[in-house]
Amino acid sequence: MVKLKNYNGVVKHFVLLLTFISVISCAEKKYTVIKIEGKEIGITDKNSEVAAIENFIKPYRDRIDADLNTVLANAPETIDKSGEWQTPMGNFLADITFEKSDKVFQMREKKTIDICLLNHGGIRSIIPKGNVTARTAYEVMPFENSAIVIGLKAEQIIEMINYIISEKKPHPLKGLTFTIDKNNQPKNILVNRKSLDANKVYNVVTSDYLSNGGDNMLFFKKGVAQYDLNYKLRNIILDYFKENKTIVANTDIRIIKE
Repeated sequence: MVKLKNYNGVVKHFVLLLTFISVISCAEKKYTVIKIEGKEIGITDKNSEVAAIENFIKPYRDRIDADLNTVLANAPETIDKSGEWQTPMGNFLADITFEKSDKVFQMREKKTIDICLLNHGGIRSIIPKGNVTARTAYEVMPFENSAIVIGLKAEQIIEMINYIISEKKPHPLKGLTFTIDKNNQPKNILVNRKSLDANKVYNVVTSDYLSNGGDNMLFFKKGVAQYDLNYKLRNIILDYFKENKTIVANTDIRIIKE
């Protein structure tokens, strides 16, 4: 007869051993980085893979370059960003954004735009004297920002004015004019040549970036209405170039400093 007592003891020890091994193997393993090595791999036109990629994209690059270099208009004088409270470039962008957006806004909402405010930092280039191309538009406005109309009460228009004064930057502005007195306070505030109406909601066109409080323009977040025109600011510039063979900037005064 087989003696089961000793056999059962062996089985128990074997099971305990398997359990111990299982626990050890399932335990979290920790790794430590000892050193990091790297080396420079040169990429040249002699590399067959690089040459193959270059040959593949060349037709697309050539087509894009041809489109971007298409002459759309002419600028008799350079339109630059120089100025204390306003600049030729800022006036130009605010004017055309106001004009093009207003047409879309009237068609869709049966309302008119009162003011345009953009940001000086968003202007990334000038319009040089001479031929104006599609590339010019991309250089001036390389971002994918769209035109947004925000309904602001008169108190937010005052906040906007105080923001402009405190910033001391020539932010592109259209439709709104005012004077900064010797105490650095605004006066003679006019919206399209009319006194500010405390009971009116003003439609202000800006970029989607600024409408969300970008550049600390927090007054836009207090808007009582918002309309997305689905019209990129760059496309506004391109459309204007295509429709106007001569590109000039208005030099009318929008902000006066006593």
